[in-house]
Amino acid sequence: MSAAPPRIYLASRSPRRRELLRQIGVRFDVLAFRGGERGEDADVDEAPLDGETAERYVERLALTKAEAGMRRLLWRRLPRQPVLAADTTLEMDGRIIGKPASPEDAVRILQSLSARSHRVLTAVAVTDGERTRRALSISQVRFRAIDEAELYRYVATGEPLDKAGAYGIQGRAAVFVEHICGSYTGIMGLPLYETAQLLHDFGYACL
Repeated sequence: MSAAPPRIYLASRSPRRRELLRQIGVRFDVLAFRGGERGEDADVDEAPLDGETAERYVERLALTKAEAGMRRLLWRRLPRQPVLAADTTLEMDGRIIGKPASPEDAVRILQSLSARSHRVLTAVAVTDGERTRRALSISQVRFRAIDEAELYRYVATGEPLDKAGAYGIQGRAAVFVEHICGSYTGIMGLPLYETAQLLHDFGYACL
């Protein structure tokens, strides 16, 4: 009788990251907080540090999330498996753009992206408690001009509110995207090439 395929933990609640891992055949369990268990790892401080570049910022958050996931795993005495975490941010004109704080903030962000190019950075980190590896995917995205009426219609769908840069390329905002250079799955939130390479380093074969 063959052994069950190995599993990892995903330290993310993102349904998009779950879908992408399933796409390449990765078996995983989601590490999520239960009531009364949040403790010191309850929230990762996502505020950029003074002078921090977008590259350093997104890598720091991915590493912090992976390490927090490993602490949670050990605290719960769960089976020891690698923890994968990721973080995505946008950068334009040297400014880091995260998730919108409100619908009004989403409108402001999208207005700033209209008819311009921006960078999407996604960092992935994997740790088994002894080794930690990370990878960074950087893509360039250009939006066409977005008129005010369609911008407000898009924000009214609620889709932008939980996404870095106030849009999801896999959703309705795809109609705004004029050109991309880089990783489509990285723009979605989990670059599959880099993720597969990291998992291979830990002995996990995708597909």
